[in-house]
Amino acid sequence: MLQAWLIYNKEGSNINHSYISWFIEEANKKSIDMKLIIRENLAIGIRNNQKVLLLNGKEVAAPDIAVVRTIDPLLSSHLEDMGICVFNSATVARICNHKGLTHHEVQKLAIPMMDTYFYTLETLPKLPPLPFPFVVKNVQGKGGKEVFFITDEVDWIDKRSNFSQEIIIQTTDVQIGKDLRVYVLGKKIIAAVLRESKNDYRANYTLGGNISLYTLNDRERELIERIYHHFDFDLVGIDFLIGKSGDLLFNEIEDIVGSRMLSKLTDINLLEKYTEHILEKWKKQNPGSVK
Repeated sequence: MLQAWLIYNKEGSNINHSYISWFIEEANKKSIDMKLIIRENLAIGIRNNQKVLLLNGKEVAAPDIAVVRTIDPLLSSHLEDMGICVFNSATVARICNHKGLTHHEVQKLAIPMMDTYFYTLETLPKLPPLPFPFVVKNVQGKGGKEVFFITDEVDWIDKRSNFSQEIIIQTTDVQIGKDLRVYVLGKKIIAAVLRESKNDYRANYTLGGNISLYTLNDRERELIERIYHHFDFDLVGIDFLIGKSGDLLFNEIEDIVGSRMLSKLTDINLLEKYTEHILEKWKKQNPGSVK
């Protein structure tokens, strides 16, 4: 039986206990023995010039599979180097959990996106690079958190102390309070969900936004296909903002994507599909192995 780790930090495990139980149940159906591992209990390192894993202070054998549900690209890289099949890959984790790196990479694909500037606190200018209003985002922010809508010069000065070490600054020349999440599994689009808010410039469902299924047209599908053919995705959410003329503008890629919206709107069993994908990918990477 394949051994798998489902890795969360403490906070994430407390918030997502139902999702975790569902994931473990679906994995067991595929003869994958999946165990929840709390990141704070797991140490990675090098001993005698070999990479090692310590769980609760004791060295442990590497699992066959690791699903990393916390932002930790170094952990993902360490696990991959030990021969573990990691979901999503360390490369996806490194790029997609940093909004600056994500925009740099997706720009290579000629995907429409908003004007975006990249700064650290040390390089932040007194005068902003865009006309007001604009948005400032922490490069590692998730769920609509650490996003600041800057309306004027006073706002720019007042909120600077709240910015993180690395930020992006983006124009707001879009339909405010509206965005689109596209669920992608491997090289397949699962569904698209439109998120809208009448009360907030952020449309996140967890912040009270309304949701509905969205039918992608051929042009939109081609844009998404261009992205997922460039990356080696497992399960991600690709997010777009909506231009004033209705066109999609790339926003970000969610590495640790959830399924609340999809479960609410459809009967799609996303984790059943995901565990099938995990098993097939492990078999491809381990031809001839029997577990």
